[in-house]
Amino acid sequence: MSTRGSKVERNSVSDQPHEIKYEAHKEGTSQQVIKNAKKSAGNQRSAIEKKVK
Repeated sequence: MSTRGSKVERNSVSDQPHEIKYEAHKEGTSQQVIKNAKKSAGNQRSAIEKKVK
């Protein structure tokens, strides 16, 4: 069974521009806000979403 990506990758936000852009669009905020939240909260998607809200 071949899968692309892993569940670990789905739970984190990398520094790649398309992931920052996606998360910003999803949260309805700017990319800079996501970058700042990522610096303080780490890479976990749930922690970044809590920090932005």
